[in-house]
Amino acid sequence: MNAPTGQSADHRPVRFALVAGEASGDLLGAGLVDALRERFPHAEFAGIGGPRMRAAGLDAWHDSDELAVMGLAEVLRHLPRLLALRRALRRRLLDWRPDVYVGIDAPDFNLPVERWLKQRRARDGKLRTVHYVSPSVWAWREGRAARIGQSADRVLCLFPMEPPIYARHGVDARFVGHPLADEMPLEPDRDAARERLGLANDRPALAVLPGSRLGEIARLGPTFIEAARAVTDAVAGLQVIVPAANAACRAALEPMLAGFPAARLIDGQARRAMIASDAVLLASGTATLEALLAKRPMVVGYKVAPLTYRIVKGLGLLKVDHYALPNVLAGEAVVPELMQDDCTVEALSAATVLALREGAANEGLSQRFREIHETLRRDASREAAAAIAELVHAAPDAARP
Repeated sequence: MNAPTGQSADHRPVRFALVAGEASGDLLGAGLVDALRERFPHAEFAGIGGPRMRAAGLDAWHDSDELAVMGLAEVLRHLPRLLALRRALRRRLLDWRPDVYVGIDAPDFNLPVERWLKQRRARDGKLRTVHYVSPSVWAWREGRAARIGQSADRVLCLFPMEPPIYARHGVDARFVGHPLADEMPLEPDRDAARERLGLANDRPALAVLPGSRLGEIARLGPTFIEAARAVTDAVAGLQVIVPAANAACRAALEPMLAGFPAARLIDGQARRAMIASDAVLLASGTATLEALLAKRPMVVGYKVAPLTYRIVKGLGLLKVDHYALPNVLAGEAVVPELMQDDCTVEALSAATVLALREGAANEGLSQRFREIHETLRRDASREAAAAIAELVHAAPDAARP
């Protein structure tokens, strides 16, 4: 006989352990908790999360900021603390005995925990593991998909091209859609965004986003800003807005914008800046998806350390023809992407001038972006909850030891 909704087979509330790193994972986790609670009203939620997940009802054993470590040097410096945190989490999980463990992004931390839990299941029975947000197996090191399958019973993917890759390696993966596509309107209001930012409606505007991390700004910022200066020489009356992700990014960008009166540095509001603009010059990454959802023409640039690039290319780790998400999702080059040696002031400025002059009239591009938006708009939190609920209902009925 099936247990009542919200209860496990041994007649206690279903328990979900969720572990999220950084603000983006906290946002995903909060939506997932809400959607799971709709299906399991009496469920219990515990693990690692931020303020949004706690507000949704997570019993946070640790804060998600404790996992927010970027870069090799920083990871090595924090490695003893992270290993101690992982050991403590394992002990709590053994004591609490969840029905499902959901690792939300943070693959370097979550995948080893998932693998350890999956290996223990041979003795302990029914615990299922889920990884929410696939690493970029579509871009490089596809072989990781098989190893991820050794950790997760099911992978929840944000993009439609990801499940077929996992299928090639015998891994159960589901496309659930992207929360940003649910959040952003199909028809963004450019006039309202301009009013909020104090931009004139009768003059063109360019948003410049050279990255949200200090390393990216150091590597890309001077090139992007010089390209924007060149664009202002070619496009009369151009308004340039440069969003800074945080105070540290603002401090890094300020000296680059000295003597550039057409440019205005703003705190945050990157999405609003993209919606308000006529074109966007930005670094490759998630911001390109936001620019797509804002239905704005864009020019994408990026470069990594030369040695890193040579190693990655030399070992054949990159398996894609396109790097920018809009081109990957479209399956063809719909926006210019200027990578590594092609990411120059001259190339970026020339492509941006073209985007400003032709982009606004490019109805085909806007329609293509809308079609992609509709594909990604699937109510991701509810889709993810449905995929997790299947695992709960399919779990063995044996009670725990």
